[in-house]
Amino acid sequence: MTAHSEMPKTEKTKTVHIKSYGCQMNVYDASRMGDVLAPLGYQAGDDMASADLVILNTCHIREKAAEKVYSELGRLRMEKDRRAGSDNPMVIAVGGCVAQAEGEEILRRAPYVDMVFGPQTYHRLPLMLRTLESGKRAVVDTEFPAEDKFDQLPDAGKVDGASAFLTVQEGCDKFCTFCVVPYTRGAEFSRPADPVLREARLLVGKGAREITLLGQNVNAYHGETPDGGEWTLGRLIRELADIDGLDRIRYITSYPAEVDEDLISAHRDVPELMPFLHLPVQAGSDKVLKAMNRRHTSGDYADVVRRLRDAQPDLALSSDFIVGFPGETDADFEQTMALVRDIGFVQAYSFKYSPRQGTPAADMDEQVPEKVMSARLAELQDELNRQQLAFNDHCVGQTMPVLFDRPGVRDGQLVGRSPFMQAVHCELPNAHLGEIVDVMIDKAKPNSLSSVPLVKPSTTDDHNIRGAVA
Repeated sequence: MTAHSEMPKTEKTKTVHIKSYGCQMNVYDASRMGDVLAPLGYQAGDDMASADLVILNTCHIREKAAEKVYSELGRLRMEKDRRAGSDNPMVIAVGGCVAQAEGEEILRRAPYVDMVFGPQTYHRLPLMLRTLESGKRAVVDTEFPAEDKFDQLPDAGKVDGASAFLTVQEGCDKFCTFCVVPYTRGAEFSRPADPVLREARLLVGKGAREITLLGQNVNAYHGETPDGGEWTLGRLIRELADIDGLDRIRYITSYPAEVDEDLISAHRDVPELMPFLHLPVQAGSDKVLKAMNRRHTSGDYADVVRRLRDAQPDLALSSDFIVGFPGETDADFEQTMALVRDIGFVQAYSFKYSPRQGTPAADMDEQVPEKVMSARLAELQDELNRQQLAFNDHCVGQTMPVLFDRPGVRDGQLVGRSPFMQAVHCELPNAHLGEIVDVMIDKAKPNSLSSVPLVKPSTTDDHNIRGAVA
């Protein structure tokens, strides 16, 4: 019997407000926390201040993200103090990667926090709450458990819209010198194939038409099968594509050195796999990549991109960039700019290097001055923004199938995603929520497209769109 099947049910309805920071995996984890808490009578609440239980589901990638958590805790303390001694007290919990990394330090800085738990232990929330209610001191649960948390989780609850996240892989064995993920998420772990397929079918049955597969290194996926074999991510995608009603598949985040031929061929052969890929490169200088302990060179990255585009000519790329890594010279930075201009990206996340305590890069010599990092970041972002706008401009006049999954800011407007992950606005009635509608792109903005619906369905002709950014 799994732990979730033993959860006591209660008649009393309570509200939980979960605020997630950072990556899509935290969004998935927040949804699963809601599923774990539902048998205890907790319902999602939009108002943090009035919630019975507030969970800050944290990210530890950047220092400022961690400090935002402490600022939020300071604000919550005032509400918790106001409600102390009433019949409606507030319970404050900190989960996620900051909790995993800092543990007892959170209680030292914010002793009014009631629970601290890592990303591998949220399936034990009912036990933590029972422990708290027994009158014991604040609960800290940041051990890496021996059991697979996914085996302890209840079935997924409702799907919020037509798109859903599905974690298939967690953890990282790469130990990039700037990154805390191996220390907060643990070693690489791939979920067995059958539970992944089962969860995908449940999500589709609850209304999902698009599923994004999640992992710290998602293309390192090697899920066990009942016959003792293993599936690669490419094989998993092919199996998912056979699920009736699943129209779109995406995956994030990929590690360039682990893009294999099976995955490349899936981009060629599986129409449900969208022609968009987030493939972080981080830098264009081989010297910097080596110092980062990345397992690819700039030439390796370019070769992977070439093979992917040979298989899927319409493929649009997104990436991550860090500028100002310790020891990065002007010449190193120019190599990053050359890579950006040569490959072309339709979206990107770019940041100044931020030292993370406990990582090797934090203690490296030749830390780059803040002023230099800021200037380099501005130059890089100017080029990336130019490429993104050029790609969006080239889409004007194109017909695209858009999955509309949320209302727009204006009445009668819906917003969805193109195959290339662009936000697309269209004047459509709410009846089209959750549908894939062929639209014509009539206007491009830096971060979105506007469109008009077609009178008649039309096939998509997106060939050579990518060439606009190269």
